[in-house]
Amino acid sequence: MNDRSPPDEFADVNEAVGEEWEAETTPYERIRHVVAHTYSPVSADTVADDARTASKTARKHLNTLADEGFVETTPGEHGGTLYRRSPESLVVEQAVDILEHVSTDELVTRIQEMCEQLTEYRSEFGVESPEELVVDQTNQTLSESGSPEDEIDLETIREWKTLRRNLAFANAAISIGNAEQFVGTGHRSIGDSGLA
Repeated sequence: MNDRSPPDEFADVNEAVGEEWEAETTPYERIRHVVAHTYSPVSADTVADDARTASKTARKHLNTLADEGFVETTPGEHGGTLYRRSPESLVVEQAVDILEHVSTDELVTRIQEMCEQLTEYRSEFGVESPEELVVDQTNQTLSESGSPEDEIDLETIREWKTLRRNLAFANAAISIGNAEQFVGTGHRSIGDSGLA
């Protein structure tokens, strides 16, 4: 076994990578990157630490990102503002990613297949949602002997929830794709049509 310690220049690789990230990006870019992966509300100070910037700078950029709809704000326990990635921005990001990788025709086919699978789940289990299935199976297990055959089918529940989420993202992608067809084509805007 080697008792030698690593050379000083490799002593803190994370710090070196962090310094490089800081040198090659703006505070705004780092804050946006940090909050893109923040799904639970956190303080501006926490974002600032992770983004290697000052709290005041983080608050300024977080408020800009909130105005853009990328960040969602909630009041904290002690009157401060907490920040997290907005669910809407995540849906749009997922929908755009789908549109980049799947043709509209293929997406329509996949949506039909997912709808058919959801109908099969509802028919097979006699409930409308995976949450209802959990309640139904729990009640059955409690009222019967509780043998292994009566255990809750967690894999089916997980697959059903995933299918439902994927269908929602696919429908969002179709909606965005359809809306994009009318942007910049000379059609009247929503405000012009009286739907504002």
